[in-house]
Amino acid sequence: MRVTLVHTDACHLCDDARQAIAEFTGGFPLQVELSGAGSPAGRRLLATHRAGMLPLVLLDGEDVGAGRLSRGKLRRLLQQRAVRA
Repeated sequence: MRVTLVHTDACHLCDDARQAIAEFTGGFPLQVELSGAGSPAGRRLLATHRAGMLPLVLLDGEDVGAGRLSRGKLRRLLQQRAVRA
């Protein structure tokens, strides 16, 4: 499973999301991609998903949320996908 985090510097919500994702790497086979909001890829993802705030978190290209990351939602999605695999 691939988790993409679109982030920026000096963003406490981005730091929190990064920490949450790191916590899940121990229990799930995750490939984590970090993309700066100002990079071409980051700008493209923000525009595509119409994210109103940072961070933007994607799971296998699907929008998990923007802003404060819901650990519960991400955990449920990871569990559902792990069962299907």
